[in-house]
Amino acid sequence: MTASTGRMEEEAFLKSLGATQVIHRDELSSPGDPMQSTRWAAAVDSCGSHTLANVLAQVDYNGVVTACGLAQGTDLPATVLPFALRNVALLGVDSVNAPMRLREQAWSRLETDLDRSKLDSLSFDLPFDQLTKAGPEILAGKIRGRAIVSMRSQI
Repeated sequence: MTASTGRMEEEAFLKSLGATQVIHRDELSSPGDPMQSTRWAAAVDSCGSHTLANVLAQVDYNGVVTACGLAQGTDLPATVLPFALRNVALLGVDSVNAPMRLREQAWSRLETDLDRSKLDSLSFDLPFDQLTKAGPEILAGKIRGRAIVSMRSQI
């Protein structure tokens, strides 16, 4: 499993989560050829735009790519070549409108399949009154994981 990041100093952490290789996101985020050497059997993309186009262009025959985010953009500057020549499948992941039955299945799988210690390492508590102070670091991409903002009063 390969992880992509803009912060290579996080390589050891990403490997602790299961990555065997870590690449810099610049390898995927610029415009690329519509068909490239195969690199992946499957992929999960949270970026969209050129990153998704490059991943599609690098997926092996019969490979599957899931798109679950738009961090780089909503565009898809790609061609139909990976679909027509390599039988690549692109599947969207929508958690907002998913039926409750599917959501419950997903949460059940997380309960049994996810290592809780790894999940804990991906988030941190942030008191609401510290949000303004933490905002610049969050926007600059200097935090790891997700902030869980506590709305509890600091009385």
